[in-house]
Amino acid sequence: MRGDLAGGKVYLVGAGPGDPRLITLRGVECLQQADLVLFDYLVNPAIVGHAPQSAERVCLERHGNRKAAWAESVIARMIEEARRGKTVVRLKGGDPAVFGHLAEEMAALRAAEIPLEVVPGVTAALAAAACSEIPVTQGTSSSAVALVAGHERGDKTASNLDYAALARFPGTLIFYMGVGTAAQWSAALLREGKSPATPVAIVRRCSWPDQLVVRCTLDTVAEMVQSRHIHPPAVIFVGEVMKQHELH
Repeated sequence: MRGDLAGGKVYLVGAGPGDPRLITLRGVECLQQADLVLFDYLVNPAIVGHAPQSAERVCLERHGNRKAAWAESVIARMIEEARRGKTVVRLKGGDPAVFGHLAEEMAALRAAEIPLEVVPGVTAALAAAACSEIPVTQGTSSSAVALVAGHERGDKTASNLDYAALARFPGTLIFYMGVGTAAQWSAALLREGKSPATPVAIVRRCSWPDQLVVRCTLDTVAEMVQSRHIHPPAVIFVGEVMKQHELH
């Protein structure tokens, strides 16, 4: 066993956006000492290859509408294996602190007195911006960036999103998990007064060989998602910075 303490340890590691070269050196170090790797199905398998041959590898498949129960089962497995003295790497796409259940996982691990370390990764929004040459901030048009959940948790009793405030936001909006709900969030922004002509860029599978970038406007984004058959994973940029630069 490679746990730092007798009771094992859990590393919550960001794998980056997909390109195996974009994981951090610290992330690789954690994988190299793993006894168990629990990795998201969107993580590039080449990254998991940094783990020892003896390490158990478990791909966490899509979890559909049972997201809360799925997350609880993953947390339970991390605690169980760490208590057995194992070094556990929970490998997440992007950065673990961005829409990744980090708060729940840390709370459960601390309550169970399991040592943990959070290892940052390149989050999808910034990776997609770099890979598509989108400057999310720009001196004359965007001095702020907002990361927005296009699909909120099903167990919430009400939305935390203030679309009136988002419509007035003086910068770039970046929607995660917003492909399936493009019609809803774009309509909400339009209803609150955001210009229909606001530029939009949809970036699918950033940093992968089949990366796709689609340009449109706020009033056509839902139609574009449907007509181009765009599926997750994708992030969607909304803002004037797209006017400044040609996207490829």
